[in-house]
Amino acid sequence: FFIAPAAGILNDRISRRKLMMFADWTRAVIVLCMLAARSPGAIWLLYLLLFFETLMVGLFEPARNSVIPNVVGEREVVGANTLAAITWSFDFAAGAALGGLAAAFLGRDAIFVLDSLSFVVSALLIRRMRFIEPHVENLAPVRARDLLNLAPLSEGLRYVRGNPRLAATLFAKCGLGILGANWVIIPVFGERIFPVRLPRLDGQKAAMLGMSALMTSRGVGAILGPLAGARWAGESMVRLRTAIGLGFAAAGLGYIGLGFSSALGWAALALILAHGGLSMVWVFSTTMLQLQAGDRFRGRVFSAEFGISVLTMSLSTYLAGKLVDQGVPLRTVAILGGCAMLVPLLLWIWAQRFWRGSQGQKAYNQ
Repeated sequence: FFIAPAAGILNDRISRRKLMMFADWTRAVIVLCMLAARSPGAIWLLYLLLFFETLMVGLFEPARNSVIPNVVGEREVVGANTLAAITWSFDFAAGAALGGLAAAFLGRDAIFVLDSLSFVVSALLIRRMRFIEPHVENLAPVRARDLLNLAPLSEGLRYVRGNPRLAATLFAKCGLGILGANWVIIPVFGERIFPVRLPRLDGQKAAMLGMSALMTSRGVGAILGPLAGARWAGESMVRLRTAIGLGFAAAGLGYIGLGFSSALGWAALALILAHGGLSMVWVFSTTMLQLQAGDRFRGRVFSAEFGISVLTMSLSTYLAGKLVDQGVPLRTVAILGGCAMLVPLLLWIWAQRFWRGSQGQKAYNQ
């Protein structure tokens, strides 16, 4: 959240490709430094490193979202975002499954090394990419004092405020942040309620495999949601907006179902439904922003979106952790999170009035 203003300025002033490479190399070093946290007394170091890693995410993600329309044509944006979501979700599902096994049988150090290497691979792949970046043409080099200049931020705010459709889409991921609590809910469900009991596995390893199974289900849902949604919506932005509403509803029903699950299999299915819905909201709101925001403003728009969604996610995660620590049953926390998704669903339905009477406009405004 705190890096969003500076990230927005940087993403609209310098090469987004170079920003992504910088963020990846920096994260590779940060993750390796986590190996130094080897005792409860060093927990402060993990918090500090996670803070800096999150700052790099705040640089990388707006840049990645901003360049997709420069890499593909306008008609390919939906497909490109769906493919990006599927790739991320497959990596998440496979990483959760393999990560649980690696943590159980190879140990924590191997996890940090593998994680660091993944950022190195990403940076090398981005380095090979070549695409036009119109936003940097004829711009003077960015200076440190430019990051303190509020004029670009004010210009970006006026740009968003003048387009209510863009503003409504920008806040869609804020609704996803309500279920940022899943970062608390899923691991604790895996540890306390659905550990995977296998021969020769102690309680800690059984808990790790339970977390891994649920996280894998989360990733599977994130793959299936955009695939099904994109196949149904096609290039119709009306259907994309409808799919966002359906995504909010599916996420709420999924977490309510998780709260009532009596076995690991039912919990996995509930998470597939929930995160299929959440992934549809993520992909289709991103697509709509890319089509509505001009290239010159895209970095600031996506940085603002990232900052707002991460703030909401952080607050919901903290609240979920606080409730669990206070003794509120974990199932109740999951059900409350699912019920809370009614708020963004109703707000999204209300926001559809901004698209009424738009015949004759471009497809994404219809």
